[in-house]
Amino acid sequence: MTLQDRLDAFKADFIAGKPPYNAPPEIHPIMARATAELIASGAATRALKAGDRAPDFLLAAPDGTLVSSAELLERGPLVVSFYRGVWCPYCNMELQALQASLPQFTAAGAHLVAISPQTRANSRKSMRENGLDFPILSDRVNDVAAAFGLRFALPDYLVALYKSRGNDLAVTNDDPSWTLPMPGRFVISPDGMIVYAEVNPDYTRRPEPSDMLPAIRRARLTMAA
Repeated sequence: MTLQDRLDAFKADFIAGKPPYNAPPEIHPIMARATAELIASGAATRALKAGDRAPDFLLAAPDGTLVSSAELLERGPLVVSFYRGVWCPYCNMELQALQASLPQFTAAGAHLVAISPQTRANSRKSMRENGLDFPILSDRVNDVAAAFGLRFALPDYLVALYKSRGNDLAVTNDDPSWTLPMPGRFVISPDGMIVYAEVNPDYTRRPEPSDMLPAIRRARLTMAA
């Protein structure tokens, strides 16, 4: 089963209100409206693309260790996945799929990190529950996400819905701004150039991790050039 197959199956059960989700039907038009508005805004078209230079970043891992993109790139290509948070089932399924592909990325000489606005404690929880061997780095107030062109503010009606469902991002992220990154994946070559970019304002749509492998292998060749 592909990652998208898993996401589609989850979405169908969620919309149907099946246990354990028990989602009331009135929330679905609200969530669909927010996604449609984000798509219509054209925000995804303004995100960084293949051929752009990737911003440098220095972010804390869940254990407090600072992780430098420049240092990782000295070792080989870097795969970066922007992660909304521990509360997002679609994102968690994507992390699991990335973990399953991690041996292939490593064999191709790449490192993998996820970047999230959530607190380090919540990133520890995400790593534990998803069985991850790669770090989730804390991007407070989504500054790195903004540098990649991914940060957006949730509309007031969606903030109200999240709060009514017990999902207070101001607490989860220790940040009152109520911003999130659009889901995005990037492959960065050792010279700092983006060689693969996938950004989708519809968080229920995710590409297969294996789609990045050709770009990773090409990026690896730049080290020998």
